Amino acid sequence: MSSKSHILVNGHSHVIYQANALSQEELVKQSEVFYSYLNQRRSVREYADTPVPKEVIETLIKTAATAPSGAHKQPWTFCAVSNPALKTKIREAAEAEEKESYESRMSDRWKKDLEPLGTDMHKPFLEIAPWLIIVFKKVHDLGDEGEKLNNYYVNESVGIACGMLITAIHNAGLVTLTHTPSPMNFLAKLLNRPSNERAFLLLPVGYPKSPTYVPDIERKPLDEVSEFYE
Repeated sequence: MSSKSHILVNGHSHVIYQANALSQEELVKQSEVFYSYLNQRRSVREYADTPVPKEVIETLIKTAATAPSGAHKQPWTFCAVSNPALKTKIREAAEAEEKESYESRMSDRWKKDLEPLGTDMHKPFLEIAPWLIIVFKKVHDLGDEGEKLNNYYVNESVGIACGMLITAIHNAGLVTLTHTPSPMNFLAKLLNRPSNERAFLLLPVGYPKSPTYVPDIERKPLDEVSEFYE
């Protein structure tokens, strides 16, 4: 590597950043095109059992793992499940928690707010979708001797990675749904995860069933979700 593209900062190697320079017109156009495309993304609860190549799932995970993280600790593990028997176990455990939530944990107002989305305690997509990606956060890392190694801004880092994963799934022409059965301890047990990992989010990944209907809802306009200080 030439000296022009590489320097040392506090004794650590830094490489030159290759910026994708765009004109202001191109910036506006590209941002609008990407917004329009991403605005088509919807949470989908009905899946086809059409196979999705493992290579695609690997690339989606690699994309999510480009996310920024506190001190670059990358405190995440993405567990991709296609095994039918294991998916059945996950569904059974998730529905048991969901049943408890709908019957005793969730307030009437919460359940009323969920009505327009058409969701309930039954989660068949956990078996039908060809892949489940379960994202685990590493509350700390483990050294060679089992000692605890600090991670920083874990929830923020893993949340950003999940957002990038959802975007990558949409970009691949697939659909997903953010599923968070609470509590999610059963996922660590079923997947035999180490003690430093906690389940953060479960994403079914696949093609939508044909036809598939989604709730006729709208996103808040810009003036309701932003403030500009100029």
